Amino acid sequence: MANANNKVRFLTPKPPKPDRPLFVFLPGMDGGGLLLRSQIPKLANHFDIRCLTLPADDRPSWDVLVGETIALIEAEKQAGKPKRPVYLCGESFGGCLAMKVMLEAPQLCDRLILVNPASSFRQQPWVQWGSYLTQWLPANLYPLSVIGLLPILASLGKIGRDDRRALLEAMQAVPQNTSVWRLALVRSFNVDENQLRGIKQPTLVIASGADRLLPSLVEAKLLVKVIPNAEMVLLANSGHACLLETDVNLYGIMQARNFLTKSEENLSLVSSQ
Repeated sequence: MANANNKVRFLTPKPPKPDRPLFVFLPGMDGGGLLLRSQIPKLANHFDIRCLTLPADDRPSWDVLVGETIALIEAEKQAGKPKRPVYLCGESFGGCLAMKVMLEAPQLCDRLILVNPASSFRQQPWVQWGSYLTQWLPANLYPLSVIGLLPILASLGKIGRDDRRALLEAMQAVPQNTSVWRLALVRSFNVDENQLRGIKQPTLVIASGADRLLPSLVEAKLLVKVIPNAEMVLLANSGHACLLETDVNLYGIMQARNFLTKSEENLSLVSSQ
């Protein structure tokens, strides 16, 4: 029997709530799914949460990864309350995956949230050059390069100590060969404007104004022009890994933007009484 840790799978950070809307988180380059951790307490009051996790040694193509993700979401939909809404949230690398999932299976999800999606990778030449350099780093220098990337990846002063440690551990858990592979996937990501116009679901594009890794604000402006029902949310002082920041409240953002489905709005009203 195959080891479950060697398969793309969902983590369930809180006990399942099959009667609640399904919230699916697709992670960044770390692939661990655990960096939603600071958002989970508030989301868990309203959603049944699943976090995609990618095996550290797995190097699938986009087509395979998209197919596996779709299969996981379909299984969760069948296991829960019929016709419950599905929110798909992709951060960075996961934002690219989320767009591909929506295009491949447009009937699958009711809401799309893109957080600093790495579709902007092509706009940052120095990042592309650095992604090629990663494969040539000596094995003993690769862990040091990960540590050096932290101040670029995150506004560390806005992240609690435990979450900073979790971010570093998540990055260090990705082997060099896997990191090279995932960077190659992002370089090859290519979704044109005509395809994006086919995404009809309400979409939030969250952009960090102080993102030092990717031009997320420029990309967000482009995406909201092309995706028909998209709206941009600017986090003016946030870094790339904004969901770990103590003053960022993802559920609060959705609520303030009237982004919740009717069933979720009703649930929110009941829980607040």
